Amino acid sequence: MAVKKQNVIKFGTDGWRAVISDTFTFENLSILTQAFCEWVKKDVKPIKGHKRIAVGYDTRFMSGDYAKIVSCVLAKNNIDVILSDSPLPTPALSYAVPENNCVAGIVITASHNPYQFNGFKIKTAQGGGAGKDITNKVESYLYKTPVKAGGFDEQVEKKRIKVCDFTTTYLKFMRSYIDLKKIKKSKFKVLMDAMHGSGSGLIREVLKGTDVRLSIMREEINPYFDGKKPEPVIEFLEGIVARVKKEKFDLGLVLDGDADRIAAVAPGGEFIHPQKILGLLVLHLVRNRGRTGGVVKTICGTTMIDNIARKLGCELHETPVGFKYISDLMVSENIVAGGEEAGGMGLQDYIPERDGILAGLLLLEMMVYQKKNIKKIVAEMEKEFGQYYYQRCDVKFVKGKKFNTTQFAKTVKLLGKKVVDVKDFDGVKLVCEDESWLMLRPSGTEPLVRAYSEAKTLKRAKDLIKYGEKLLRK
Repeated sequence: MAVKKQNVIKFGTDGWRAVISDTFTFENLSILTQAFCEWVKKDVKPIKGHKRIAVGYDTRFMSGDYAKIVSCVLAKNNIDVILSDSPLPTPALSYAVPENNCVAGIVITASHNPYQFNGFKIKTAQGGGAGKDITNKVESYLYKTPVKAGGFDEQVEKKRIKVCDFTTTYLKFMRSYIDLKKIKKSKFKVLMDAMHGSGSGLIREVLKGTDVRLSIMREEINPYFDGKKPEPVIEFLEGIVARVKKEKFDLGLVLDGDADRIAAVAPGGEFIHPQKILGLLVLHLVRNRGRTGGVVKTICGTTMIDNIARKLGCELHETPVGFKYISDLMVSENIVAGGEEAGGMGLQDYIPERDGILAGLLLLEMMVYQKKNIKKIVAEMEKEFGQYYYQRCDVKFVKGKKFNTTQFAKTVKLLGKKVVDVKDFDGVKLVCEDESWLMLRPSGTEPLVRAYSEAKTLKRAKDLIKYGEKLLRK
């Protein structure tokens, strides 16, 4: 296949994502995979004498076909491939990388993006997300070498591609991590919304043999995702919110399209923002399970995490947006838990990867330990560490326009409150004297600019987000 140069392949916050049949094509995917191959051949050291790659894919349109294309290019470059035999969550593929002594992994997914998108994520040898040191290197090899491609069946026959079951070992680990002995007799009523994604059904396998009354909605594969984004944010969750309220569930859990992110719903249909979930996980692991170590949040994380870390005596780390930054800290530091505003949670004694299924199971475990439903536990956490109201809005990016971050960073007052701190290592965040804050930042995964706000009153948080949205739309 001839090399055709097009400047359309660019890694964002978490992989390369593009619209199917527009720029996410077989040709461009093959070109990117060839560049990945050059990185593996020239810059990656073998593990136990091999440079093996694990490849997985989600339930999006043609993800399985795209994964075969990737596998064929790898195989024609004399790189051994182990390919998942079925759609699977991103964390299951990530777990398979170190488990099978692979030097890296690739998963075909666009995570929470709309159904028109697909994507290409790179996983490190440890199972974490690839940082810019890797993605920049891969980009540097784009269009430098003609693509080597071959037939899938031929490469399987030559044993360059081996089709494998990755979920069995992943589920075995899950069952060992969770205290199933304690959960076994629990009769909590739990509803999970799989959002038609790749996490469908796995939580049922983990809880098999327990008395937990589990129901799953949107379990069937639907690449159209009901015409909505498979993202665990409140605007897409009217179904589970209504059912939790009407059918009196003790806990509602929500996974995104590739099951690496989590949101939750409390009795009465109350949405539990991922910001609060990170706090719950830290409290459970430290107070109930006796874990020690640091805590990681991103720059747009809630102030409540600062308060929790301070009281528990945990070192607090703050990173740019993007789980790969949390992942790096989980490799280099002893971290109890790390999480991002979007719902990605990383946990101690696991691969440096976010996992929505594991996070959800730990919320259930916390309820069992404390013998309370999640609503009561959240209320107790807010009473102890403060109640904060969090808002976010997304504004479509207009090509050619730029937001004047320098001017915004010079703001000395925000709606009557003095600005006491400015953080600009990822977007710009202004922190006020009353602990309220406003942040503006371009998305690294979609053509959007985001505004975030938080305050101790809902009115202040909403006023700040309206002000931020007005600035972005100017």
